[in-house]
Amino acid sequence: MSLTLYAHPFSSFCWKVQIALDADGTAYEYRNVDPAHPGVMDELKALWPLGKFPLLVDDGEVVAETSCIIEHLQVRHPGPNVWIPEGDLGRRVRFLDRVFDLHVQGNMQPSVNHAIWPDGEGLPAERGIAALRLTYDWLEANLPDAQWAAGDAFTMADCAAAPALFYADWVDPIGDTRPRLSAYRARLLAHPAVSKSVEGARPYRPYFPLGAPDRD
Repeated sequence: MSLTLYAHPFSSFCWKVQIALDADGTAYEYRNVDPAHPGVMDELKALWPLGKFPLLVDDGEVVAETSCIIEHLQVRHPGPNVWIPEGDLGRRVRFLDRVFDLHVQGNMQPSVNHAIWPDGEGLPAERGIAALRLTYDWLEANLPDAQWAAGDAFTMADCAAAPALFYADWVDPIGDTRPRLSAYRARLLAHPAVSKSVEGARPYRPYFPLGAPDRD
């Protein structure tokens, strides 16, 4: 088995895949695409011309897109965690995975984009924040009375939730009025695989265009 992950330590979507790999204890080579490592991005683009990361290479097979990568890992390199269960629970996990990717990360991104490109790019920051707050409220009302997003097992939904909520709370704090969601974020950050990604990204916090808060 030879797994290579092209990723950046500060990238939320890279965290999503790293968390799955690290939680399972799966061995892999990490190829850091940061400009401090010349040539690595060129390697990635030779494999995946879109140049998006993370990208997994499994004995020569190229696998792109985070949810697809995690499903690939479950099938080809199963570990102690079942990332996508069968049946109704699996459908719930896939749904929550989309909620965290599209409606948490997707709605915080306009604020980040606006800080990088003040003239605006895509959805206005204000609309993104309004939609993010609606998503926070939905999660506060719909997270289960359990440790993780879909129940008692740590799944792909939690791999998506950890980076999404980590950075979203920097952009627009979840706050004390959403205690269930705040407690869930705290549990995620205490998970060993999540903590590893947080610590690995710490040197890159000056990259955050809004200014990384002095916490977490």
